[in-house]
Amino acid sequence: MRAKTVLPAVAMTAVSMVLTLAVVVMWLGTAMPWLVALVVGLGIDGGWLATLAYERRLAAQGDHNRTVTFVGWSFGVLATAVLVAHALSVEHSAGAWLAVAWLPLAAKALWLVHGMWERTALTPVALDAIRGIQQEARDEAAVARARLRAEAATEETRLTAVTEAGARVARVQAKTAQTLSGAWSTLETARAGEETGRALTSVTTRVTPGVTPRWELPVWGPSEPLAARSLEAAPALTDDALDVIVDDIRTSETPALSYREMAARFRAAGHSASEVRLRAAWKRVA
Repeated sequence: MRAKTVLPAVAMTAVSMVLTLAVVVMWLGTAMPWLVALVVGLGIDGGWLATLAYERRLAAQGDHNRTVTFVGWSFGVLATAVLVAHALSVEHSAGAWLAVAWLPLAAKALWLVHGMWERTALTPVALDAIRGIQQEARDEAAVARARLRAEAATEETRLTAVTEAGARVARVQAKTAQTLSGAWSTLETARAGEETGRALTSVTTRVTPGVTPRWELPVWGPSEPLAARSLEAAPALTDDALDVIVDDIRTSETPALSYREMAARFRAAGHSASEVRLRAAWKRVA
């Protein structure tokens, strides 16, 4: 991963230094001895390379110096300015020389990118931990999305079922109301009819002589439920009490009553006893 940023910076630096040296020697070599032009070109490249080496040393120590950075960029701007001035002074192929005049600044920018990569680089262990955390977050998000989709589908199914059930209930209620309305209309027609009204009033019982009661329609509407009657069971008779009652009824007439007549009078008097007990009492007293 380190080579992906450092190799382009090294290559761009070498190309820009060679180009700067060649341009200085060719351009200034016509106005001064070529050795002097060579020294000038080496001075520009040397200053550029020296500041770059010092910057890399500070970066390796985790430090930074703005003065060194400013000097390095100054050498880069100077080399670019030399290339631009040479391109403008050449009558032929000026565009080609201008096209490569940006190489010193490009090399400086590539070293800046490489320095930023170094400051943000992480160890393989840290990268594996970050990838694990990201994968765990993606897994949790996928599970949450699946849960939400399942809950939404379930809720949609429930609402559909409830809606359909409500629609069925509404249809049944509407049909029942229509049936009741038809029946009520039939009753009302029968009640209001002259012949049917006369026929219905003829079978009713007169409360007051000379007044024919009016046949009323049944009540159709809300009704109040009747309170349940509390039926208290009569206490069961003991065998002795039952024997006394049976004997009194049997001997109430002469000759004595039969079992069937005695049982009828026993029931009519309001007494209560099972058939088995009543017959057993009869046998005991008879």
